[in-house]
Amino acid sequence: MARYSMGFLQTAVAVVTGAGSGIGRALAERLAASGAALALADIDAEGLAETASLLPPANVSERRARVTTHVLDVSDETAMAEFAREAVARHGRVSLLINNAGVALIGSFEEISLDDFCWLMNINFWGTVYGTRHFLPELKKQPRAHIVNLSSIFGLIAPAGQSAYCASKFAVRGFTESLRHELEGTNVFVTSVHPGGIATPIAKRARLGANTPAAAKTDAEDLFRRLARLPPEFAAEAILRGIEERRGRVLVGRDAKRLDILQRLRPATYWRFMSERYLQGRRL
Repeated sequence: MARYSMGFLQTAVAVVTGAGSGIGRALAERLAASGAALALADIDAEGLAETASLLPPANVSERRARVTTHVLDVSDETAMAEFAREAVARHGRVSLLINNAGVALIGSFEEISLDDFCWLMNINFWGTVYGTRHFLPELKKQPRAHIVNLSSIFGLIAPAGQSAYCASKFAVRGFTESLRHELEGTNVFVTSVHPGGIATPIAKRARLGANTPAAAKTDAEDLFRRLARLPPEFAAEAILRGIEERRGRVLVGRDAKRLDILQRLRPATYWRFMSERYLQGRRL
């Protein structure tokens, strides 16, 4: 397991949303191993408790002092505001915010309902905005602070069948980049993260659109398994390196890096080039 030499993570009080599984859990494990104190949030109480149980130190009472868990829905602004107050009250400060919570939706634009679309946007985009809004005042009080927002490779390219998810992740990317420019020269640095195919439970837990055929869920899960081959721990390591190196953008995985180049070279035609490989679940 990597150790980080520059010191920020060892002394950080880190907030991680979506910490009950996947990248969020991997981040929690690596941050705890580096010495950070943690305020972990997820709507999945069971998954969140399991994450907390995996973290050092072995002494339970000491772990409870260093790690707090908060069951909440990031799309609920009132809950997010209370989370920010509680995290500061429990830990004394917050210096790192990782807006990681996210969901997926299966179906084309014509198959999903507007309620489906709003559900996804409220979590993926507004959850990120609410977290930033309510933690930023505390972050600005610290000598050094950092905001990390999880976008996606689908915040750089837009495959067919991903209209809602891409809308949310492009929105997170734009929000994050503008925020980074606004906070330039302050103590708060901002990073946008674009993971490629990471093996998380997001596809298994995805919502089926209101008018999407039931078989589409099985197809989507199978496609995701073939495309998402990197473990969450790989993503966590890349993100934490990006934090210590104060990188404005972190691309996770070779597929993310290749597709970033492709969309720069062929901004209007990249889908023609990649669609067959993508729909067959082949490496991109």
